[in-house]
Amino acid sequence: MQNIIIRNATIDDIEKIADIKIEGWQTAYRGIVEDNYLDNMDREKEIEKRRKNIDKGVNIIVAESNNEIVGFCLYRNFNNYPEKYPNADCEISSLYVTSKLKRNGIGRKLMQYVIELLKKEGKTKMILGCLKENYPSRAFYEKMGGKVINYDEIEFGDKKYGLAMYEYDITNM
Repeated sequence: MQNIIIRNATIDDIEKIADIKIEGWQTAYRGIVEDNYLDNMDREKEIEKRRKNIDKGVNIIVAESNNEIVGFCLYRNFNNYPEKYPNADCEISSLYVTSKLKRNGIGRKLMQYVIELLKKEGKTKMILGCLKENYPSRAFYEKMGGKVINYDEIEFGDKKYGLAMYEYDITNM
């Protein structure tokens, strides 16, 4: 694996970020989320969603290798769900690595980078949600120090799916 550069995403990265997310869902969630939903993910809608994220100043970082985006992480330096998770003061809402490069340390680098940024801002408790049946990703999040604090639900299309909610005490990481 070549050197990985972690940097803030720019508007020029949006299409690649959208492609990584769609490819990530279509591989990691196959057999969990309905095929019809996965097969009909709309690239243009995903591009527009990420463009709005960048325009609104949402925190997105990318991992780059050989001038190619190979992963990204979207995080918040606040808790988007304070009523459900009052102890958390920040969260990671998306973490994806292109499937051909998984298990090369890219996800770990992205997550560690975000945790360091959040710690510098004085944040202490981070949450992260993962589909309950996505066992490979859950194993990764647990290896990174996450503890399941709740099981929730999330809806895609017309169907609800189980969601494992993790909490990280980032002061000790």
